[in-house]
Amino acid sequence: MSDVRVLIVDDQLPFRDAARMVVEMTDGFEVVGEARNGEEGVEMALALKPDLVLMDVQMPLMDGLEATRRIRELDDPPHVVVMSTHESGDYRQTALDAGAHAFIPKSDFDMDALEEAWSQASN
Repeated sequence: MSDVRVLIVDDQLPFRDAARMVVEMTDGFEVVGEARNGEEGVEMALALKPDLVLMDVQMPLMDGLEATRRIRELDDPPHVVVMSTHESGDYRQTALDAGAHAFIPKSDFDMDALEEAWSQASN
């Protein structure tokens, strides 16, 4: 079985670095790309065809909710997990309405949360 291919979309380099570390430390997952905003995220999702996109909410040029909507409209779209520094009550339903498969507060993001989000998204 091949690894789950992950695209990280976040405008903050420290979080992209932390997310990359979590993904790389989690068995069965690999990072295939990183984008700095929603526009890049949509372009990279189209080009790289990841299995999973980890999407920040608040970013310049195009926010993560709009990027999620556009990614979900692609042919054979990847699963999208929206992440935010805001707690789940603030964005969870909005993210799901935009087409996300799951929502994770960034403060809760670790290997277990990644595996659980993938399990939710892929079922």
